[in-house]
Amino acid sequence: MKVVTICLPESYIDGMDKLIKQAMYPNRSEVIRIAIRDLLVDELWGKHQKSGSPLLMQLEQMIESGEPVSD
Repeated sequence: MKVVTICLPESYIDGMDKLIKQAMYPNRSEVIRIAIRDLLVDELWGKHQKSGSPLLMQLEQMIESGEPVSD
């Protein structure tokens, strides 16, 4: 994985911290990874037919099986 530095509004940080405190996610990185994954599935990958891409196929299988998609 690569490290990406971003700036977020304080309200986003507070919201993420609440989710972590409620034990819904282990840390901020996981919250952000899941949010980005869901965005890509909805906005990018969801609009295309399944391709032969091994990574995309693996992600689709993990999502369909309900398996968490993380490191």
